[in-house]
Amino acid sequence: MELATLMIHAGAEPDPSTGAIMTPIYQTSTFVQQAPGVHKGYEYARSQNPTRFALESALAAIEQGKYALAFSSGVAATDAVLKLLQPGDEVIAANDMYGGTYRLFTKVYEKFGIHFKFTDTTLPQNVQNAISPKTKLIWIETPTNPLMNITDIAAIAAIAKKANVLLCVDNTFASPFLQNPLLLGADIVMHSATKYLSGHSDVIQGCLVMNDDALRDQLYFIQKSCGAVPGPMDCFLVLRGIKTLHVRMERHCENGATIAHFLRNHPKVAHVYWCGFEDHPGYAVAQKQMRGYGGMMSFTLKDDSVENAKRVLSSTHLFSLAESLGGVESLINHPASMTHASIPREERLKNGLTDSLIRLSVGIEDEKDLIDDLNKAIG
Repeated sequence: MELATLMIHAGAEPDPSTGAIMTPIYQTSTFVQQAPGVHKGYEYARSQNPTRFALESALAAIEQGKYALAFSSGVAATDAVLKLLQPGDEVIAANDMYGGTYRLFTKVYEKFGIHFKFTDTTLPQNVQNAISPKTKLIWIETPTNPLMNITDIAAIAAIAKKANVLLCVDNTFASPFLQNPLLLGADIVMHSATKYLSGHSDVIQGCLVMNDDALRDQLYFIQKSCGAVPGPMDCFLVLRGIKTLHVRMERHCENGATIAHFLRNHPKVAHVYWCGFEDHPGYAVAQKQMRGYGGMMSFTLKDDSVENAKRVLSSTHLFSLAESLGGVESLINHPASMTHASIPREERLKNGLTDSLIRLSVGIEDEKDLIDDLNKAIG
């Protein structure tokens, strides 16, 4: 099936008992067995749930993978990957990443003896240089949150394969509609399904997608044993969201391009971070591995003060000041004090994330209204 058709039909089978076209919400904690160990494939909802299984089937299909596992949040999905490791193992991670991931790595797993090397993964040689006999995992985001840096997935995958190291790609910003890391050699794809997959700011969820049978079994054991599973209602909501992912992403891309060019041409805007500009350092790689450039971007003002940035952040009306991204409504965010506050200031500044940086998640409203809202707020 073509991608748009796949988004609508992936994981969807009519309910055998009623013919319902939408997957039922199996709101149950347990399943009756005919005899001990004799059942219809479901025992206990932490281990198996038909609504979750339908979602996982859909997630695997749209990410061009063999298996998917759904988790209670994107951080929970990330946590499951790290539980594949042993004390003393090393992880190479991007130095520009979501603050919640950085916090999990440094504040939780470092004290269990996992070592993290943060580097600029946009230069594959940096990753190659960081590899050691203790390296077991490479973790990248592309595009990155919030500076929109692009990493060549195929190049990093080749390095990982040669070193017998797992590569996990956080594909949240791109979504499966714009990018499929498994096709480029990644071992695991992670999503905060809260974002574009759900698309309506009404659910918290995460997922992992993979091809390897043994890796799936390991991660399923972690999912079942540690219990960070989503409820059936949340699974239903993400299943519903996936059905419109293609049309939403097309509009996110259209509006994103319009807003990015508007900001770049605004006399009071200093710099716009968006991977769709031809002079973006990662444009050639993005063009190679992505189908579009999305609705995520960040920018700074020429009056580069925190006070002026906060004035703009508090002056929009359609762009709501809030955490998160990827919903149909537009959001505006201050990474330094919100999504990336857990990263030490000196680390943020070293990577280019200034105190005055403003991040946008461009929604699917009318572009003229969005431009007018930003224009009034910037002044």
